[in-house]
Amino acid sequence: MMKRLSLLALMLLAAQLLVNSSLLAQSNPRYPLIPYPQELQERSGNFTVTAQTALVVKDKVFTGEADQLASLFRQAGIALKKLPKAPAKGYIQFMADSTITQDEGYSLDISNERILVRAKQPSGAFRAVQTIRQLAPPAIEGKNALKLVSLPAVLIRDFPVYAYRGMHVDVSRHFFTIDYLKKFIDRLALYKFNKLHLHLTDDQGWRVEIKKYPLLTEKSAWRVLNNQDTVCMRLAKETDNPDMELDKRFIRTTDGVTEYGGFYTQDQLRALVKYAKARHIDIVPEIDMPGHMDAAIQQYPFLACTEGGWKGGPFTVPICPCKETTFEFAENIFKEIFDIFPYEYVHLGADEVNKSSWKNYTDCKELMEKEGLKSVEELQSYFVHRMEKFFNANGKKLIGWDEILEGGVSSTANVMYWRSWVPKAPVEAAKNGNKVIMTPGNPLYFDAAPDQYAVRNVYRFNPIPKGLTEAEAANIIGAQANIWSEWIPTENRLEYMTLPRMLALPEVLWTNRQNDYDGFLERLDAHYTRLDTLKTKYRLPDIEGLVEENVFVDKARFYPSSPAAGLVLRYTTDGQAPTKSSPIVDKPISVTASTLFKLAAFKGDLRGDVYNVRFKQQALLPAFSGATTSGLTVSYYPGTFKSTADLDAQTAASSWSQTNLEVDKSRTSGSDVFGLRYKGLITVPADGVYTFFLKADDGAVLLIDGQMVVDNDGLHSAKEKSGQAALKSGAHQFELKFIEGGGGYTLELEAQAPFGSRKVISPAWFQ
Repeated sequence: MMKRLSLLALMLLAAQLLVNSSLLAQSNPRYPLIPYPQELQERSGNFTVTAQTALVVKDKVFTGEADQLASLFRQAGIALKKLPKAPAKGYIQFMADSTITQDEGYSLDISNERILVRAKQPSGAFRAVQTIRQLAPPAIEGKNALKLVSLPAVLIRDFPVYAYRGMHVDVSRHFFTIDYLKKFIDRLALYKFNKLHLHLTDDQGWRVEIKKYPLLTEKSAWRVLNNQDTVCMRLAKETDNPDMELDKRFIRTTDGVTEYGGFYTQDQLRALVKYAKARHIDIVPEIDMPGHMDAAIQQYPFLACTEGGWKGGPFTVPICPCKETTFEFAENIFKEIFDIFPYEYVHLGADEVNKSSWKNYTDCKELMEKEGLKSVEELQSYFVHRMEKFFNANGKKLIGWDEILEGGVSSTANVMYWRSWVPKAPVEAAKNGNKVIMTPGNPLYFDAAPDQYAVRNVYRFNPIPKGLTEAEAANIIGAQANIWSEWIPTENRLEYMTLPRMLALPEVLWTNRQNDYDGFLERLDAHYTRLDTLKTKYRLPDIEGLVEENVFVDKARFYPSSPAAGLVLRYTTDGQAPTKSSPIVDKPISVTASTLFKLAAFKGDLRGDVYNVRFKQQALLPAFSGATTSGLTVSYYPGTFKSTADLDAQTAASSWSQTNLEVDKSRTSGSDVFGLRYKGLITVPADGVYTFFLKADDGAVLLIDGQMVVDNDGLHSAKEKSGQAALKSGAHQFELKFIEGGGGYTLELEAQAPFGSRKVISPAWFQ
């Protein structure tokens, strides 16, 4: 891994490079690069690659990277000529450059006559190859029998700001083949990622062969269909989406029992490691313990402090840190893992541990007294410390989820921060000297349903939390996005959930630029054709400007616009999802009666999200005629709620008055789970239809005069829903119910008056 320069130094260098480069190049269609380089100088003309083009490797250390470039052109139909020395022109040459200081840094010099690739290390040369790949037309990705490939002339000097640029795939909840993981690695390489984190084990399935414990794959790799499987099957039917069906390759029937599962042999994983290594991607294996070990405990029950599996709250019984047999088992597992995966990082997991089975176990009481441990949190730290010593003795560095901070952690452990509702965790870790990898659930959990903000939120993510000095910020070594597969049963579904927002992350981690979103979107448009050629199923751009719940008094007009060139909008009014043969929206549609439109964008066989747009005819609601009040009454309900409707059966623990819709954290007793109800009067200045936009994490609903206006209910990450109300001028009864299920605290309400602009609801609305 590259030695990370101070963040400030890298940012200043990048800024200086930008001053020297053409900022207009960011939107120049000749250079649709993702991530965008640190410096790009435009040139006129092109270099044309043909069968007469020579390939020269001046420094043999770059032979593998040159071979990969040759393979790219060969599959497209152009066989480069390998020569020992460069001719006068018409060649591509790889050479070492001692002035390049970073391992992954490179320069790419393309003129009308030749291409020069310079790098310090093979990893830098490989990143240059991927830049060439992106500069080539998308047809380079297929077997097209091309006669020539034209590359735009350019000078690029480039390097990454962050050393750790990763993606995570959970193969335990639902399984994916080695062939698919290779495809995934190819895409990581294309966009200059350098880490693939594989979550190989969990309660739902053990996916890696361990020769010393064969039952882990003979038995624990298979399960009777569980609630995650049945949810996927139900959604497949309800949404008419075959991508939510279980992959039949991983279903078997044994003695009349249907089971789901699969595993990787050690030889398969070694081959995958070799494949990734050639593309300069490290695979970080995760064997999650001491929690999330039910698949192992079911076959080796001695691992638990007490008998049994799913007990004691939302998480399973963990392995017992008070038995030597536990450590013998864990060390034997990791010895085989170390042998398969040669890289420096190995992930221990150590998240979401239900420690209740440890509290009253005699051996744990004795161990805690012997070691001077005051709590079960410190007992978990004892387990992590001991495993880290074992990792270090075998030349490995331990990574754990940020729960390893609870009870104390050594400064040498690597912390992977994921709990967005514990913002102090990465700050405390960085101040403690721990290297930190940022993976906050919002916005980097790609299993969360994407919406119109998903790509933007990733693009604008800042890996450096507030409250760190420059020296402390240097301990933030990068970030990764996580794909948990509870409700991702197929490769197509994983592609849809991952793309295109995955392409925004390298802009953060490689380039560290979050101020050119429009330019990024222009470059992103050019990559859809490349993804098509790579036979990748991605999420089509959102149809923006839609209001889910519309009302009208006399008549309305439905005329959504296509979000991108080449997309066709199709709709139905019979309750069925649109298909390729449904009517096209090519002119305004007059609405004179209550109607439900189902709308989707199409690109060939690829269908985007299906949108429900409802129109309801309604008379203007009369203004409130009773005594008026100003401000809002807020009621507080402690506890965990799945829906805002759950608040209706509860008695408020406290209430207070305030003038706005803020979530007052000082009133919620420091809890991350609660409900709030806001009630008062909202005043509108004129008759007409008002549109409301409600963004919440987790759920919220808006009612006006007792009628549902916006339904954004349920437990979910931050997302926006919209609706309308036809209102007479004056005051109207206002009620907003909100539930918080894990520390997101997002609650925002905006409104748009008839013929007005969209604005945040201010205290003036409640006067």
